Formats: sequence, C-alpha cells, structure tokens
Amino acid sequence: MSAGSANAGQLKDPPGGGKAVAVWCIGVAVYFVAVIFRTSLGVAGLEAADRFHVGASALSTFSLLQLLVYAGMQVPVGLMVDRLGTKKVLTLGAVLFTAGQLGFALSPSYEMALAARALLGCGDAMTFISVLRLGTRWFPARRGPLMAQLAGLVGMAGNLVSTLVLAPVLHGVGWTAAFAGSAVAGLVVLVPLVLFLRDHPEGHGPAPAPAPAARTGGAGFVRRQIRESWSEPGTRLGLWVHFTTQFPAMVFLLLWGMPFLIEAQGLTRTTAGALLTLVVASNMALGLVYGQIIGRRPSSRIPLALGTVGLTALLWGAVLAFPGGHAPMWLLITLCLVLGGCGPASMIGFDFARPANPPERQGTASGITNMGGFIASMTTLLTVGVLLDATGDDYRVAFSTVFVLQALGVTRILRLRRAALAREAARGRVTVPAQGAAEGVPTAAAAPRPGSTA
Repeated sequence: MSAGSANAGQLKDPPGGGKAVAVWCIGVAVYFVAVIFRTSLGVAGLEAADRFHVGASALSTFSLLQLLVYAGMQVPVGLMVDRLGTKKVLTLGAVLFTAGQLGFALSPSYEMALAARALLGCGDAMTFISVLRLGTRWFPARRGPLMAQLAGLVGMAGNLVSTLVLAPVLHGVGWTAAFAGSAVAGLVVLVPLVLFLRDHPEGHGPAPAPAPAARTGGAGFVRRQIRESWSEPGTRLGLWVHFTTQFPAMVFLLLWGMPFLIEAQGLTRTTAGALLTLVVASNMALGLVYGQIIGRRPSSRIPLALGTVGLTALLWGAVLAFPGGHAPMWLLITLCLVLGGCGPASMIGFDFARPANPPERQGTASGITNMGGFIASMTTLLTVGVLLDATGDDYRVAFSTVFVLQALGVTRILRLRRAALAREAARGRVTVPAQGAAEGVPTAAAAPRPGSTA
C-alpha cells in the first residue's frame, strides 16, 4: 500500500450520527450484561459459601480467577479484534459469558463453579475492548474521550443492577432460578448483536491489508502487533496510567471494602453497602465530567490522572491513620466519593494508547493498556489477604500496599510522559505551544486520525 493511499484512508473521520449511536448502543448493551454477570458473585458471597461448602479463602478464589482470566485475555482479545473485527469477537464473548453464567447457576460442585466463572471471565474479557473499537470506528475522534467514559459509565450501571436487582431476586427465588434467569439477558443482547451490529460505517473501513509479500503467518502477525504496539511510548504510558489509577476502587468494591468497613470501621452491613454504592454512583457522575474535560482539553490528561492518584492516596492515608482506628463518617464518605474517580481516571490510559497507534493496532494497544489496572488489582487483592493473615487482620498494614503500587505507577508515568507526548506532537495530533513543548504537555487538539479515541 502506498503512503498516499494510507494517508487518504486516515483522513476520513467517521461521521457519527443516529446510526452510529444505535450500533454503539448494541455494543454497550452487551458490555452492560457482561458487567452484571461479572459482579453477580459480589451479592451472593454468603450463598456461594453455603452452596459449595467453602470458606473465605476458597470463596475469594472465584474473584481472583475471574480477574486472572480477564487480565490474561486482554492482549489475545486485542489481537482478535484487530484480526477478526468487532462483531465476531463480541458475539463469541456474549456466547461464552452467557454459558458461564448458566453453568454457574447449575454447577453442583465448587470445581465446576470455578470453571464456569473462568468461562464467564473469558467472555467478559472480549467486551470492553470491542466497545472501545466501535467508538473509534463509528464516531469522530474528538468524541473519543466522551464515548469511552460513557462506556465505563454503562459498566458501572451494570454493577448497580447486580446490587439493587439481582440481590433481592436471589433471596426471593433462590440460587438456580436467579442465576439461570439472569443468563437470559445474554441471549437477549445476542439477537440484535448478530442481526444489526456492523464493524464500521460504509466507506469508513480499515486501510487495505499489506501486500502479500509483506505479510507473515499468524505467529508473525501476533509478534508484529505486540512488538509495534509496545514500542510506542503512548501504549506503555497508557498501561501505567491504567495500572496506577484503577486498582484502589476495584479492590475496595470487589472484595476488601465490605470487610474493612464492617470489621475495621465498625459499621453495619447496611451502612457499608450504602458506602460501596456511593463509590459506584460517584464513578458514574465523574465519568461524564472527565470525558468532557479531556475531550475539550487533551492537556488535562496527565494532571487529571496524577491528581486522582494523589487525592486517593491522601484520603486513603487519612482514613487509615485516623486516631482511634475508626474514621468519622464524613471522612469515609469523602473517601468513597474520591474512589469514584478511579474508574474514569483509568480510562485516560486509553487516551494515550489510541493516538499512538494506527487503526489496525487499536485492539492490541487497548488490550495492553487494559491489563494494567487488572494486574495491579490482582496483586493488591492477594497481598492484602496475605498481610491480613500475617498481622492478625491489621488493615492499616495490609492496605498500605496501595501506596507502594501507586508510587511505582507514578514513577513510570513521570518517566514516560515526555516521550509519549512529544511523539504525539511530532505526529501532528496535538498542537504544542512553546510553553507546552517545554513542559512536555500537549495543550490543544488537532485533527487526529480516525480510530483515535479515549
């Protein structure tokens, strides 16, 4: 393919419009259901322990296995999206997570239930990167940050459905009926996905594939995609932004927030549940704010990410260090509101990876970026558990793990940001005035190539 033809393809910005919204809504509906299934165990922990006759450590294995599968699948899924397209990957994901949810409903043993959650995690892993790809293919690049944040907001709405809907249904109709009934939602979203979803608008497809002489086999494609994506400072910066920002809220919501609030802070289960819901509500509200700010001022990406990390560390430290061990309610509420910013801040990672890679590498780059937060979450989940056992449930010591990982991530962000932002500026995707160039911070958006979104 000639340089001229490549440039010509890159100048076409997707049109957006009503059809784009309809297609995107089909994709986010699949992601919405995947998140409901992903978080359904969070409201059924006690019931799962009784059903499978397991203790706390075995129960936590469900969450850890699911995260492990999810994180491990990110790069393979990114490669699949780049190679096969969004529709095929989303369809496979919907089939797998529906089968996993149904299998979890019917599993007679702990081992079979573990296998079902692993299958669910595999299908779930295929949804978010595919939805990001739909945003880059169907909407103008300037809408990218907002579309990505909206996708994250839909995911948090799925979390709320698990808490507010699935929990009372589970207590009302029992384990098998609740989980098997929820699996029907997977079949419902599968129908419009198969019938109506398209990978891209007509006339806005990806650039033609390289000439046969330039192509290699499947293994060569995989190596080339990963190598070229990783070689971009923007991809690596995106991974470390995601790593540093996402995990405090995920660890709090997924496993350790409820025990901490009840055992260490002396709250009732009802009050602790309300605070966890506050984290989700804050996430949804701040997602819209972050998306608007980044869409209008790309230069705000680093300050927003680092500001969220700093504020999270400050509030986390204030709660842990409060005299007497029991923080006042106003401080716990403030912590939960700030934790709500972790999810939107993690989406900024995709805003660095996307403009650093051409459309044909978007899936791979997004997969690499998305691994960051889940690696940090798994590390923290395990370390907190080990430290709690070793210290006799000393949450102050165990939760100090958060500061170690945040410090590691911040050092990597500061090290990579200049190279990544300078490369963006050199490629003409941002306009950097003299002061911005000196600081290594882009200050005004130019016309990025299609496919670059947040």
